[in-house]
Amino acid sequence: MPVDLTSIQPSKSAILVIDVQNDFVSGSLAVRDAEQIINTVNALLTLPFALKIGTQDYHPANHISFACNHAGKKEFEKITISPPAELVAKRKPEDELPLEALEQVLWPVHCVQGTTGAAFVDGLEHESLEVVRKGCDVGVECYSAFEDPWGLTNTGLKDKLRSKEISNVFVVGIAGDYCVKYTALDAKKHGFRTFAIRDAVKSVSDEGTEWTEMTKAGVEIIDKAEELLSSKIFSQ
Repeated sequence: MPVDLTSIQPSKSAILVIDVQNDFVSGSLAVRDAEQIINTVNALLTLPFALKIGTQDYHPANHISFACNHAGKKEFEKITISPPAELVAKRKPEDELPLEALEQVLWPVHCVQGTTGAAFVDGLEHESLEVVRKGCDVGVECYSAFEDPWGLTNTGLKDKLRSKEISNVFVVGIAGDYCVKYTALDAKKHGFRTFAIRDAVKSVSDEGTEWTEMTKAGVEIIDKAEELLSSKIFSQ
C-alpha cells in the first residue's frame, strides 16, 4: 500500500544517506549488492530536500567493535561490553537509570578514520551532503546516526535537524538491519515522521526482520524510490 505523502513539505524534509562507504560496498565488511542502490540514492539526492545528510562510520583503529582488538576472539563472535566509565562519569545528575551491558558483534576492521575504507564510495554524488560521523569513541559502538545505545555520546544530528525545522526524515543506505534500522528507530523516537525507502537500502541478512521492526515502531516504509521521484510534492 503506497504511503500517503500528501502532507509532506520538502522544506521540512531531510534525507539521511547512511554509510555508503567503501568498506561497506566493496571492502572489508561489504554488504552483498550494495553497489546496486547507488544510482537510486543519487536520484533521490536530486530532490529538493531542505537538508541532505551523509553519515560515515568513523572508527579509531583500536575501536571496541574490531575483533583484532580482543585477544583470542574471532571475527563475528559476540562479546558483552559495558558503558565506558569515563563517559558514564559525565552523565547529568538527572540521568539516574542504570546502564546495562550490551551484546557486541566483533567485526573485521572497517571504516578506520582517515582511510580509503571510510570514504564515500566512488559514484555516490556526495558533494551536496553534510557529513555526520559516528562510532568515533573507542569504547562505544554506534549504529544509529543520532547516538550510541546508552546515550553517552551523540553526533549532533538531532540538533541539526531541529535547527532546520525538519519534520520528516527519509532514510536510505547501508546496512538495513544495522545502521539504517537504528537510525530510523531513533529518528522516530525523537519525534520525526520517519520513512525508510526499501529499494534504496541494502541489508546484511535476507530475513527482512528489520522492516517488521521498523514498521512496528511507526517508521513508514516506501517500497520504491519512484514513489518520491514521481511525486508532485517534490516536483513543485
